[in-house]
Amino acid sequence: MRRGSIVEIVNAIHSKTTSPQQVLSESHQRFRETHEWLNALAQPHYQDAEEVCVKVDRESPLAGVPASIKECFAVEGLQTTLGISSKCGQVDVEDAAIVQRLKACGVVIVGKSNIPQAMYLHETTNPVWGQTNHPETKTRGPGGSSGGDAALVAAGVVPLGVGNDLAGSVRQPAHACGVPSLLPSSGILGTGGAFNTIPNFDVVSSRAGFLASSVGDLSLVADSLGLVHNREEPFRSQRIAVWEDAGIIEPSLAIKRAVREASQALIQAGHHVECIRDDVAQQAAWVMFGFLSADGGRDIQQIFGNDKPIPGIATLLRIGSLPRWIRPFLAAFMWIIGNRIDAAALIATGPRSKKGFKKLIARREEIVAHMRNTAKKFDAIICPVSSLPALKHGTAARLVAAASPCLLANLVDLPAGVVPVTRVTEGEQAGRHSGFDRVLRTAVQTDVGSMGLPIGVQVIGLNGDPAERTVLDLMEAIESRANFSR
Repeated sequence: MRRGSIVEIVNAIHSKTTSPQQVLSESHQRFRETHEWLNALAQPHYQDAEEVCVKVDRESPLAGVPASIKECFAVEGLQTTLGISSKCGQVDVEDAAIVQRLKACGVVIVGKSNIPQAMYLHETTNPVWGQTNHPETKTRGPGGSSGGDAALVAAGVVPLGVGNDLAGSVRQPAHACGVPSLLPSSGILGTGGAFNTIPNFDVVSSRAGFLASSVGDLSLVADSLGLVHNREEPFRSQRIAVWEDAGIIEPSLAIKRAVREASQALIQAGHHVECIRDDVAQQAAWVMFGFLSADGGRDIQQIFGNDKPIPGIATLLRIGSLPRWIRPFLAAFMWIIGNRIDAAALIATGPRSKKGFKKLIARREEIVAHMRNTAKKFDAIICPVSSLPALKHGTAARLVAAASPCLLANLVDLPAGVVPVTRVTEGEQAGRHSGFDRVLRTAVQTDVGSMGLPIGVQVIGLNGDPAERTVLDLMEAIESRANFSR
């Protein structure tokens, strides 16, 4: 148990060896020490939090635990701007559902964390709150869109971050910053009351999730909220499928090694592990990208109103709005000049007719059926979170496909988690073939200079009562045997 962990804080408060006020004071001190570097807590709330501490029920399950809340969740007295200037000044009048539940468990909210503008990139920056840096290097970001929370947890400002995830937004930052995360299935917490940036899209919804300093902390949070129950049960060997490669971009060498090390940890724990090849994650990613762009970006564009999106988002929206008739010609040109990932993206994304949308629905159903069959053979899947370590600032728009291993769990509504396993070694900063493909060339540059950055693996739950318990148990087995140091 690490100093400042949720388990440690709760035990200390329950035993009256510390107070919520003292815990909050330590969080505030750490915030002051790191804020200039991180810029991750966009709306600090420490003054009001001090008043909350006085009223905390010290017997509550998460008594006195400081938490950051992603900017897309309403917190009474703060703002939900989505990083868009015209939305500044609109004060939240009541707490979002997930905030209410956490407060009822004794959690103390210290403020809102930073997000990418409109939550549209895996890079946490916007014109309202500025750029958030990775906790270990200013040249890279913490990921997104829950990047602010991941940075705050990794830096020790808070032991609990609350985010949401429509396309890897809780898991990708956890991987980038070296902290565990849990994304429950949609029936467990739902959206948590987050602002919906795509109101006309109901095939897949965002889900509330958590980032914490240890898997044990995530288990305590899940148990306190009634998502799972921490009970002593006889050990049962799980059947684990391992995908070393599960996305559009080939994983970096360190990521492949992390998956192998996680697999070995599970074997040591007594689980049955089988390495298999299955391209369903890649198929799911393209289908998910198709769904997310099927309206040509109209929903997102309406959120901006008269505001201009930042350049990376503007580029993606322009590409997303290109009519379908022109896409085959542009894709052919991209293929000829060697940009094969861009060519595939042009065909997979963009505005859809009703008929085209139904085809996407049919493809999703095929993937759902495939995963049902997979669940007959395996209880969980171990695979990459992202194809790359933490991204350099300004590259997220080019490297959207890097987080594609996350999208299967979103598309099929499966619980998933991330556990840190290792760090990039000196010899793992090269070895990627790029050719003329500009996406892969950017990936090569991402690997360069990545030595020492955290690498996590993803655990996707297929079976269990509930499957979230399976995810947490396997994450704990990996964490206890992983050679990862913060």
